[in-house]
Amino acid sequence: MATIIAPFIERIERRLSIREELRIEILRKGIHLFIAFVPAIARYGQGLAMGILAGGILFYAICEGLRISGYSVPFISSVTALAARRRDGDRFVIGPVTLGLGALLSLLLYPDPASSIAIYALAFGDGLSSLVGKSIGSVRLPFTGGKSLEGSLTCMTAVFVSSLALTQDVLRSAIIAVAATLIEAAPTKDLDNIILPVLTGAVAVILF
Repeated sequence: MATIIAPFIERIERRLSIREELRIEILRKGIHLFIAFVPAIARYGQGLAMGILAGGILFYAICEGLRISGYSVPFISSVTALAARRRDGDRFVIGPVTLGLGALLSLLLYPDPASSIAIYALAFGDGLSSLVGKSIGSVRLPFTGGKSLEGSLTCMTAVFVSSLALTQDVLRSAIIAVAATLIEAAPTKDLDNIILPVLTGAVAVILF
């Protein structure tokens, strides 16, 4: 009897695990998408945008340091704990730090529109590709650490649309989108929030 029931239990546990991973990814990438507001803030003042990013990184780092030390910061610690992946365990969740650093470096290194293109690639390209890959991704790409064709196509589309909206240049937007997709597909793990915008911004600077 146990041998008959075991496969059904295993299947249910697998489905629950997938749902939990998707819930975590939706929360993470929902936070991720907020970085798209940075270019709009930078239009009012680049120093203001960089100050907000630097202050946010510092504030989060302090809150996360307190959390892993056993001191809960209202709301911040709860959200971080809910958004933590299994591989994070009880360690410092570095994703928000690299997210802020990626946007901050884009503003420091590149003029507009390259900085905006880089940040939108981070917000929409990386954010939406992960959601699509986790939810409906079925065709796994080799040498990418498990990333999917569906997610990569979503990244390409998102970067192309956002770049085109900024530049109205179809060819150069397409080149940037392809480059960003190849960069995003690399198995860079926690460093993708820095590598993707910095390299995508470099490509945009060369083209524009």
